[in-house]
Amino acid sequence: MHLTFVFPCLNEERFIGPCIEAVKSALSSQPDLEWEIVVGDNGSTDRSAEIATSLGARVVPVPERGYGAALRGGIAAARGEYVMFADADGTYLYADAPALYEATVKADADMGIASRMTGKIEPGAMPTLHRYLGTPVLTGLINLLFNGKLSDCNSGFRCLKKSSFDQWGVRASGMEFASELLIKALKNSARTVEIPSGLKPSPLERAPHLRTWRDGMRHLLFILSERPSLPERLGLLMLLIFTLLQGIGAATGPLKLAAMNIFDVHSQLLLLLGALVGVQLYVFGCMLMLRSNDPPLAITRRLINMHEGNLFFTLLALLLALCGVVLWLVIKWASNEFAGLHEANTLIVFLHFLCVPALASLGLLGVHVLRKAEK
Repeated sequence: MHLTFVFPCLNEERFIGPCIEAVKSALSSQPDLEWEIVVGDNGSTDRSAEIATSLGARVVPVPERGYGAALRGGIAAARGEYVMFADADGTYLYADAPALYEATVKADADMGIASRMTGKIEPGAMPTLHRYLGTPVLTGLINLLFNGKLSDCNSGFRCLKKSSFDQWGVRASGMEFASELLIKALKNSARTVEIPSGLKPSPLERAPHLRTWRDGMRHLLFILSERPSLPERLGLLMLLIFTLLQGIGAATGPLKLAAMNIFDVHSQLLLLLGALVGVQLYVFGCMLMLRSNDPPLAITRRLINMHEGNLFFTLLALLLALCGVVLWLVIKWASNEFAGLHEANTLIVFLHFLCVPALASLGLLGVHVLRKAEK
């Protein structure tokens, strides 16, 4: 068997038939191609399975719910050397199936992608938010972090070499399957090829399975989980830069630079905010490193493996120091007969150099709890 075409399916009785017929028509134009159609049925309660069977497709029940789960079940049951898949909603150009297969085989590629972004997207076929923000941003992020040269990371019309797919260990059950498949392929130095395709509008009566913000966030979280060095290094860089500037401001006091006043209370608060965001990103990166094979920075490795006793005494020292700041402030207030105080600049510096490491230590406490739980 040369090719298996897989449709993920959940209650698609109104659309599965025309989709199967379109694929059959396209693949039948290649007389030397041996192919089959498999439907990964995700628990449909309508006539989807019955219709698919009547049209010659092989229906594979997939109990685990989700777009990715349905595709993984269908791919696992495929008999073809190559596996192609697309949504069963009539939006993809199934007539491009032979061209996609030929391009994948000719390039000896592990994955072929029918790119919507380089083809013709009909009016109303893709929401503006997806077309000009979601897909380009996620595609650019994947290209940047994993050395890809893709134009459409969210295309649901792809062709895979089954032996390669089996080695990648793709596990996603939801819509993030699309991102995981690409990232695992790129991390395994897979050869990819793209052809221009397109997209047609979904039938108005069909309720979309995609949830823009939920599924977009799932894609983003998965991308970050596969490259934890991004939040780790970006967070550490922000932390160091904003803390260094805060230290310079504490040493010089407010300055007038050209027409601007800097290192006064508003600048100090913004520097504190930037450092707090940086430490949160860094701790997030530390947490992601626990489940990654990527090598952490030396400082991250030492902090993750810090002895629990040292972590305890660090937290205790920071707590006592914060109590000391509060006591200093109360003494200052009392000496001023509990009237108004003007210690904002000094207080912000104290808080920066105590709260930032305190927040990092609390985050590391969570890292250590997770590390112990995984053992």
